[in-house]
Amino acid sequence: MAQKHNVIVAGLLAAIALVMPAVAQENTPNDPRLFTPGKLTVSTSEPSYPPWVLDNNPEAGEGFEAALVYALAEQLGFKRDDVVWVDVTFDGAIAPGPKNYDFSIQQISVTPDRAKVATFSDVYYQSDKAVIALPDSTVAGAKSFADLKQARWGVAVGTTDFDYVTNVLGIDNAAVYDDQAGVFQALQGGQIDATIAALPTALYATAVQVPEAKITALLPKDPKDEGLALLFASGNPIVPWINEGLAAIRDSGKIDELVQKYLVADPNIPVISE
Repeated sequence: MAQKHNVIVAGLLAAIALVMPAVAQENTPNDPRLFTPGKLTVSTSEPSYPPWVLDNNPEAGEGFEAALVYALAEQLGFKRDDVVWVDVTFDGAIAPGPKNYDFSIQQISVTPDRAKVATFSDVYYQSDKAVIALPDSTVAGAKSFADLKQARWGVAVGTTDFDYVTNVLGIDNAAVYDDQAGVFQALQGGQIDATIAALPTALYATAVQVPEAKITALLPKDPKDEGLALLFASGNPIVPWINEGLAAIRDSGKIDELVQKYLVADPNIPVISE
């Protein structure tokens, strides 16, 4: 009888375990420090653009940043359905204060000013710069920084692209526009010969925004651009855990695999380094 009693008790305990919620434990999907324990809540912009997110649908996991989130979630132990996406503007993401998500991913560059009001993960991507020009522009045949200086440049005010053109290429007479849309309109209208952008932005621009233009050269990474990182509310305690996950998928080659799939330009595009 005692043996039968023990079997019944064991069965009851097993049944109770099945219906009880999972025990909260740090550095697991049930970490109580998550915005919603059991879920990985991620914000991105609406709309989201390729090659970062394809078809404005991050839930599909296609596009560099969408695929990166799902690879990271799997590494951390989350099921695919446990990833929850939230729409947040770029300005809203970088604003100080509490967040209704665990982190934001939308091509957010690490800067000293942003780091004063938010906490960043380790960098997950740092882009080359790309020259965007019309095919018949003199820039299309450039082979050096000296050649590039002969062109009429246009950049958006207050951007890292403006700093790069001025401080790295040494061009001090670039036309300045309020935004990138204005730059592309000037390019299409023949008012400027070239502009510059991070490679993924250039890929999208030449495919969708200014399809008559092309990427004519790749340039070195911006020495003042620390790269893209996940952004958290200031002091969020899960950052070290997330960094462990990022390191694991980086070491496994997964991030490089995603770069090759989504962020690589034509290998025949020339590289200008000086």
